[in-house]
Amino acid sequence: MTHTTPDPTATDTATGSTPATATTTAPTPEAERLRRWRLVLGGGGADGTGCELRGRDAAMDGALASLYGREKGGGTAPGGRRSAGLGASAPGVARWLGDIRTYFPSSVVQVMQRDAIDRLGLSALLLEPEMLEAVEADVHLVGTLLSLNKVMPETTKETARAVVRKVVEQVEKKLAQRTRATLTGALDRSARISRPRHRDIDWDRTIRANLKNYLPEYRTVVPERLIGYGRAAQSVKKDVVLCIDQSGSMAASVVYASVFGAVLASMRALDTRLVVFDTSVVDLTDQLDDPVDVLFGTQLGGGTDINRALAYCQSRITRPTETVVVLISDLYEGGIRDEMLKRVAAMKASGVQFVTLLALSDEGAPAYDRDHAAALAALGAPAFACTPDLFPDVMAAAIEKRPLPIPDMAEQR
Repeated sequence: MTHTTPDPTATDTATGSTPATATTTAPTPEAERLRRWRLVLGGGGADGTGCELRGRDAAMDGALASLYGREKGGGTAPGGRRSAGLGASAPGVARWLGDIRTYFPSSVVQVMQRDAIDRLGLSALLLEPEMLEAVEADVHLVGTLLSLNKVMPETTKETARAVVRKVVEQVEKKLAQRTRATLTGALDRSARISRPRHRDIDWDRTIRANLKNYLPEYRTVVPERLIGYGRAAQSVKKDVVLCIDQSGSMAASVVYASVFGAVLASMRALDTRLVVFDTSVVDLTDQLDDPVDVLFGTQLGGGTDINRALAYCQSRITRPTETVVVLISDLYEGGIRDEMLKRVAAMKASGVQFVTLLALSDEGAPAYDRDHAAALAALGAPAFACTPDLFPDVMAAAIEKRPLPIPDMAEQR
């Protein structure tokens, strides 16, 4: 995989400032252009720019050189540029993490952290509490920590849980309110009644149902039949099953799905079940009151047996016409393909609303099994990648049994 060095001259959107060298006079446009090229290109000889870096700029260049000065695996980069490196020194990496948080905006820091873990093999260092306290926490870091969960020493687990909880709370704060509002409206609309009170009349559906009673001389519709919403929050109206692939490529999706599972479980009108799977199946429904417990109950990596997971979910369905099953998987099936498709067809035939998400993250469509996706689409269960912001609308559509808001897959690649 080719890595692109983040632009070290990017503006910090949080502060609106650019990490430029402090000077008493503004540099000329030409000098600023050379400075930016020098920071991007690196190299002791300034790569032909003739620009010498000093102070903060030199420190920024050193931080970039430590990560991008060597090829993945530790070799020297072509041309010998940026020959510094982080090595395997925990104190050195901790200092470097502090430096990049000083010199770069949070979005760039997160990219550099991911690249450091990938290029320099720093996963093992995340098992040290001091390292975890120094990193910028995000969804991708949570995925890495979860993959290391089984080998994590006890001295690190408390710090790791604190890091995971911080990210979970950030995600939940961003998504929970809109999710509850969107789904509460969908649940109310799905509970149709034929003799509604005036305030509960669904005027849009009522007018459409009575168009045959249009009186042209009065330019009005006579509403012989009223359609209204019930009040769904009084009892359980819908059953939701989240079936999540916990293979390594689905890390971000597992994080978001766990948060959404906890939000859905907090709604009295929904009976929510959360199931994770690889080649085995684990029901984590009893831990849904705390998404952090759910996440630490997963085990990222391993094979995939979608058929086995769907068999378990199918066995737990008691009200098919009031059930929404959400399969979150890249569809690389290691089990019995034909049986998997038969199960989906059987669930849909019984009245289950079946949703297939290739990913639940902000990263677009991942690599996925296109043959299986096409087969599911032929069954009326199209597979698509879904962002966390879109997920409430997808669930609302499934609850109301209307077409799903499927994004353009070409734009997700």
